[in-house]
Amino acid sequence: MGEHARELGDMSSNRQLARGTDGYKPVLVPKALQTLFGGVQMSDSNQEISKLAPSSPISNKIGSVFIPVKDIEKSRDWYCAVLGLEPANCPIRSGHLCPLPMEGTGIILDTMPMWGGKDEGGPPNIKTPAFMFLTSDLQASFEYMKQIQVELVTEIEHNHWFVIKDPDENLLMVCRE
Repeated sequence: MGEHARELGDMSSNRQLARGTDGYKPVLVPKALQTLFGGVQMSDSNQEISKLAPSSPISNKIGSVFIPVKDIEKSRDWYCAVLGLEPANCPIRSGHLCPLPMEGTGIILDTMPMWGGKDEGGPPNIKTPAFMFLTSDLQASFEYMKQIQVELVTEIEHNHWFVIKDPDENLLMVCRE
């Protein structure tokens, strides 16, 4: 755990936190609710709590995230442009699925025939960013989105992230690593 995170974890919940120079104001989270970056072991107190929970056959990892789209080919081309992928390397399967080659958790574009895709308006879109794309250069990513005429929902916020909208009005976050 980072030095700053340790300091926040040790602070009393009654203390006020000052805004940083970039305007970001950290939020105190009770120790019982704190989570560490994925895969980091739980503290001893959390291990005791987990002993009370039944063992689950479900792995604690995400395989892929589905993104609902209306036009699979148009969406594939848009996501390929945003992520710097070749559409030829992103085949459409079964007429409604397009897995994107990603590092880490996968993304599958899907017209969702069983989940509203056959309805007149198509599948419901993601109105709150459910995940984030990572970037090592936030400003260059922001400028690239402008260059390829992606709809920007926010400016760069707190020098850490911004939100874009895909052609189906799904909200997606781009966040600094």
